[in-house]
Amino acid sequence: MNDKAFKISVIGTGSWGTALGVLLADKGNDVTFCSMTEKKYRELVNDHENRSALPGVKLPDRIKYTMDIEEAVKGADCIVFSVASPYTRETARKMGPFIDEGQIIVSVGKGIEDDTLLMLEEIIKDEIPQAETAVLSGPSHAEEVGRHMPTTCVIGSRNKQTALFLQNLFMSDDFRVYINPDVLGISLGGALKNIIALASGIADGLGYGDNTKAALITRGIAEISRLGVAMGANPSTFAGLTGIGDLIVTCASMHSRNRRAGILIGQGKSLKEAVDEISMVVEGVYAAKAAKKLADKYGVEMPIVTEVNKVLFEGKDPASAVHDLMIRDKVAESKDVTWAS
Repeated sequence: MNDKAFKISVIGTGSWGTALGVLLADKGNDVTFCSMTEKKYRELVNDHENRSALPGVKLPDRIKYTMDIEEAVKGADCIVFSVASPYTRETARKMGPFIDEGQIIVSVGKGIEDDTLLMLEEIIKDEIPQAETAVLSGPSHAEEVGRHMPTTCVIGSRNKQTALFLQNLFMSDDFRVYINPDVLGISLGGALKNIIALASGIADGLGYGDNTKAALITRGIAEISRLGVAMGANPSTFAGLTGIGDLIVTCASMHSRNRRAGILIGQGKSLKEAVDEISMVVEGVYAAKAAKKLADKYGVEMPIVTEVNKVLFEGKDPASAVHDLMIRDKVAESKDVTWAS
């Protein structure tokens, strides 16, 4: 429990926003869920459970519910922004007029805006410049956080005091929080891992094994790090929770909607069929084109991202994509390690 109860607003009632709201309410905070649809609002109010997004997790009685963004955010000590990437800018624009100078908004989504190539936190800052923005990321399935399974995440903020406040706010006996000033690196790692998870799922759908998955994870983090460093992020960030940690859990777990979508594509279903069957936003699909644009912009080679784009949007056969990755030109694993002579 906190020494003080803070007023928390959770914008977006998907699985992740719900799990974090439960975490914060269980710590004794005054939590309000802001739902975008009346159907979801009624479900939460009547059932005290998010049956469609996080079934089996009972919502604490102390949580309040609203459909009014102004009511939700006015006077909140922290706003947890948990909105899928396609709706981030629109939602932030609606919130903007009601946000006070310095009010803290922590972005917990993972994605890249296709036309601007901005991270989700950057979109929020673009629409609400008066806000103090931060990010929360790491290997964390909502299904496990909602059931209080031990989890570690990282808070990214350019302001150390904001990072420390959020670390104290979120940290509990089963939710450990680290802090890091590299907001760009944290955001980028969280967004790009979804593309590698799609590739991992495609490999699973094709019937490939652990060797293939290990290769995709290892070479995937190499691609993510190359782009991140080119964009100005700290390389050590990608060796941490939002880099290799998030990549491992997303590529390996059936909780991952990106991996599940990839499995369906590897089994022969079209992109539309796979996304329809998942019936939730598959962030890696939205991030894939943006990642390829960033790779081209910064002159960074990202072969896995390139092949995923070809499979998703150009109709390339998944098995051919894996074959083309395997027969690329022979190179050294790391340019930083050299022979003595």
